[in-house]
Amino acid sequence: MLVDKKANNPAVAIGCFFKGIKLLSSAPLRRFVIIPIFINLVLYSIAFVLGYYYVADLINHFIPVWLQWLRWLLWPLFFISFFSILFFTFMVLANIIAAPFYGRLSAKTSAMVTGQTTPIIEPPVAKIIWAELKRGLYFGINAIPLLIISFIPGLNVIAPVLWLLFGAWSMALEYTAYPMENAGLLFSEQKKILKSVRLGASSFGAIAALALSIPVLNFIVAPAAVVGATLYFSQLMPYRH
Repeated sequence: MLVDKKANNPAVAIGCFFKGIKLLSSAPLRRFVIIPIFINLVLYSIAFVLGYYYVADLINHFIPVWLQWLRWLLWPLFFISFFSILFFTFMVLANIIAAPFYGRLSAKTSAMVTGQTTPIIEPPVAKIIWAELKRGLYFGINAIPLLIISFIPGLNVIAPVLWLLFGAWSMALEYTAYPMENAGLLFSEQKKILKSVRLGASSFGAIAALALSIPVLNFIVAPAAVVGATLYFSQLMPYRH
């Protein structure tokens, strides 16, 4: 597959993400982002409330007595880990519900980038949701080792770092999937392509994950990331795009 290695540059990937944010308010895309933003508003609000009321209790429960003297250091580490798990779960749920809208948003963005005037052919809704479920299963399976590490006293100190790396890669896979699926690429092909530009792809995923952790901003991050990922795909595989 023809891949432009310039897309491995973190500056290119991050630049596409911020361009995605700017394009959200453009007239051609505006009607495609209203419903996804509403879905995110509802689900992330629920996640925040659950996190506020329950995460602190869970953290206090899982810090062992013999590590109480390190409580000042472990508490923020545990908080990051548990909050990462919680928001990751709700992110997957939100994306499953909004997947059909993201597919259309990506297709419309692609039409804007290429100047396409012919009708956009979108994958069937059932196919889009099935692909989202497959990605969710892939993320869930790969998150199991991290969950285990998060509950092992002492070893769980490195869990936040591992979650951040995993989150960056997961976000890259998640949001580039929409333009790649519209281009007819299978999930196995998507992973292969992103692995060839892992630094750039992970940089895109990292900035998306960071933005998702910011209250209020996270309501618009997902659609912005879809638009940005479509722009990134146009840099990554200009001929296929």
